[in-house]
Amino acid sequence: MGAAAVRWHLCVLLALGARGQLAAGSGLPGDVDVDECSEGTDECHIDAICQNTPKSYRCLCKPGFKGEGRKCEDIDECENDSYNGGCVHECINIPGNYRCTCFDGFMLAHDGHNCLDVDECQDNNGGCQQICVNALGSYECQCHSGFFLSDNQHTCIHRSNEGMNCMNKDHGCAHICRETPKGGVACDCRPGFDLAQNQKDCTLTCNYGNGGCQHSCEDTDTGPMCGCHQKYALHSDGRTCIEKDEAAIERSQFNATSVADVDKRVKRRLLMETCAVNNGGCDRTCKDTATGVRCSCPVGFTLQPDGKTCKDINECLANNGGCDHSCRNTVGSFECGCRKGYKLLTDERTCQDVDECSFARTCDHICVNSPGSFQCVCHRGYTLYGTTHCGDVDECSMSNGSCDQGCVNTKGSFECVCPPGRRLHWNRKDCVDTGRCLSPAKAFPRAQLWCSKTGGVESCSLACPAHTHFVPDSENSYSLSCGVPSLQGRTPQKRNGTSSSTGPSCAGAPATPIRQKARFKIRDAKCHLRPRSREPVKEAPRQLLLENSHVTFVTLKCDSSKKRRRGRKSPSKEVTHITAELEVETKEEASDTCEADCVRRRAEQSVQAAIRTLRKAVSRQLFSIQVAGTEYEVAQQPAKAPEGQGTCSTGQTLQDSTCVACEPGSYFSGDPGQCVPCAPGTYQDGEGQLSCTPCPSSDGLGLAGARNVSECGGQCSPGSFSADGFRPCQACPVGTYQPEPGRTSCFPCGGGLLTKHEGMASFQDCEAKVHCSPGHHYNTTSHRCIRCPIGTYQPEFGQNHCITCPGNTSTDFDGSTNVTHCKNQHCGGELGDYMGYIESPNYPGDYPANAECVWYISPPPKRRILIVVPEIFLPAEDECGDALVMRKSASPTSITTYETCQTYERPIAFTSRSRKLWIQFRSNEGNSGKGFQVPYVTYDEDYQQLIEDIVRDGRLYASENHQEILKDKKLIKALFDVLAHPQNYFKYTAQESKEMFPRSFIKLLRSKVSRFLRPYK
Repeated sequence: MGAAAVRWHLCVLLALGARGQLAAGSGLPGDVDVDECSEGTDECHIDAICQNTPKSYRCLCKPGFKGEGRKCEDIDECENDSYNGGCVHECINIPGNYRCTCFDGFMLAHDGHNCLDVDECQDNNGGCQQICVNALGSYECQCHSGFFLSDNQHTCIHRSNEGMNCMNKDHGCAHICRETPKGGVACDCRPGFDLAQNQKDCTLTCNYGNGGCQHSCEDTDTGPMCGCHQKYALHSDGRTCIEKDEAAIERSQFNATSVADVDKRVKRRLLMETCAVNNGGCDRTCKDTATGVRCSCPVGFTLQPDGKTCKDINECLANNGGCDHSCRNTVGSFECGCRKGYKLLTDERTCQDVDECSFARTCDHICVNSPGSFQCVCHRGYTLYGTTHCGDVDECSMSNGSCDQGCVNTKGSFECVCPPGRRLHWNRKDCVDTGRCLSPAKAFPRAQLWCSKTGGVESCSLACPAHTHFVPDSENSYSLSCGVPSLQGRTPQKRNGTSSSTGPSCAGAPATPIRQKARFKIRDAKCHLRPRSREPVKEAPRQLLLENSHVTFVTLKCDSSKKRRRGRKSPSKEVTHITAELEVETKEEASDTCEADCVRRRAEQSVQAAIRTLRKAVSRQLFSIQVAGTEYEVAQQPAKAPEGQGTCSTGQTLQDSTCVACEPGSYFSGDPGQCVPCAPGTYQDGEGQLSCTPCPSSDGLGLAGARNVSECGGQCSPGSFSADGFRPCQACPVGTYQPEPGRTSCFPCGGGLLTKHEGMASFQDCEAKVHCSPGHHYNTTSHRCIRCPIGTYQPEFGQNHCITCPGNTSTDFDGSTNVTHCKNQHCGGELGDYMGYIESPNYPGDYPANAECVWYISPPPKRRILIVVPEIFLPAEDECGDALVMRKSASPTSITTYETCQTYERPIAFTSRSRKLWIQFRSNEGNSGKGFQVPYVTYDEDYQQLIEDIVRDGRLYASENHQEILKDKKLIKALFDVLAHPQNYFKYTAQESKEMFPRSFIKLLRSKVSRFLRPYK
């Protein structure tokens, strides 16, 4: 080795030696001390405490860890099987500490180690329908005389005195009775019990309520044998445990320890306390240190000033335990809860609004979610009943729909009708003589068909100057109408719940119009009504297609579909069909040379010729529609159709990345592609329309953006009338009234009744001899108040009519005062082979009186039925007049699975005692209630033991969070989905399961499934 190499090695050794001396605290005199702990340059373990010393530092492992400081390991306080961390049941080790937990049916005592019995009967009677009896570590439901406990262990069923079957009170089974195929009975026991040798009684085991033992339990041939933790002694009752005194501990320890060890311990005890004696006086964890014992407490407890005692921390006092809504303190822990309409997320702290609108069947029509609640809204012409249902309003039952003559109710609307020789006024309520013509100012422009020829090719267009109605039926279909149909020989065209707003220009008994229907085809195009691009083209001379006729009304129905040619592998092609209906009135008058029939034949021939011309133009995609100054293409080739998220359909505009239809009072203008308010003198009562409708008046009054004809202006106000419904108006005479604007007459009070003044607007202004209360109507013949008959109601005072209940609903009694009294009689539910549900009539509204429903569930072979009753509302004060029963068949003596006539807001799940279920609900004439919606699922009978083990476990119902799971429609659907089809388990990832269910619920199911799939022994 050369001199240079020797010097290099020497330098390295000196450097390492100096580093070692500094680490050992042997710095050179005069050096400044460096606080390695504060600078973070120490080498202490993450679970150690760094203490700075002169010229160095020292590492000490934190309490609950062991080691020399640079390396620390967690002390497993639970590893001592005999002491078990001082826990009498289960000890759970956590980094630097441990935590005691108790078996089901027990709760942790204030010392954090012992376990005390939970009295389940204190909470909602343990869920028992009748009697709850508490026991050490468990509880038991019992029934009154004449009843026996059903298989779900909570509800009671009437006993029968007939026959030798499981419904007979003398079947002799201690727990569960099952009928055998040969007609006899066989006994079975609840989980945690063994069937005795007599095949009737049941013997308790350690698997149920810890065998009735407070601490440890061991199964023997004679039954459970109880034991106690080494700090406790068995009480004379053979079940509970009491603390030993210190002398007893010393004696027991002396027998197992040599005299020399005792001498050492006594000497040490004279100097200081030790964990070996009475756990050092510590409530929980005790650790011997150089300065004496050090006591510590598990999570959820805090060490008191005496340094020995552990006290439960009320986590709810600090920031509500971190809970969003409510916080409930428990021994060593706490539990968060949420208000109604919210659910607890899997972090078990945060409450999230339940979006009821995301559930199926929440509302019949429109659902509006709000924080903690929701509201159902019905379409126009329908009214809400039963909280969530929508029924058609019978407007004709309310003062004849305010019609002058006849009234015909329709779905979502109604129509006024006139007798022969009279026609409807523009207000669609009054009848006027057919011989009376409208003034020229009130005659609206007609629809027109134009064609022009360029290079021998004709292109045509339909001009719609007024009364256009656009309905986008689907993505690839729409319908459009233009003009006003003739009232000769047809019912007026309904538009969005209202009828067209005017009649022909002169209704002086014109000839019957000519109606022609035709169907056109366009290849390789889709039904998209889009504004045509404004390209400068040379205008060709235009010519009317029907010069000698008026086009009074046109409807176009465009529908696209894909069509594949048979036997060819060519790609599918778009085929568009346009169905057109034309209504035409001829201008030509009959003469001596051509009488009426001749004139009609000529008109029909000209219409057919026009259709032939239109067919050519449509097939070549040379046909367009002109509405409100915008020209629209009726169909487009896929390549031309605009695509992308920013493109909305015609009649809609983009708002906050969402396509929204133009509101009433406005129309869609294709030129700017925006919604434009209706001009004064026009109105629009529909959504997403392409033009506004001219007001019936000719004075041009009214504001811009009118949403209905009543906002057009110039109309007679309520309490007045005129010959045409417009100013100048005169007040309704004494003895008459008019509640609506724009009317041509007033309604008489009837029965010779008068009003105090002229210009009255309601029947309530008529001086009736009796003032009728809600639930009644005034009879103008007898001048008495008559109770509203069954099926009707009246919420107001002093009315002369009752309102018919919406849809197919009726009332339980006469004299009803509110629509909430109207109830659907239909028994609800959907019965499937794998999943389904039943619900009381009118649910979630109150069910009707004298209802009777029967459902029959018959699952496929080798499948059983699991039922969940989330909640049920039946009034208990009418002596079980309303009841729900589930049994094998209609026979009262057949096996009964479930029977109740009371309200239970606590959920319960149970399996059917029979393979098939006959279910009956009946109500009497007494009180009513919300009723029920009960879901069910059928599962493979191979899982029978597992399913019963889960639904009979009290932990499924003990936690409020678990109860909410059984009420959550989405979670129940997910559980049922897997139970019905186990392969669907793989649809849900582990992360999705964690996000859906609380950890405690997953832990409960995992332990059950693991025990079922991998038996313990």
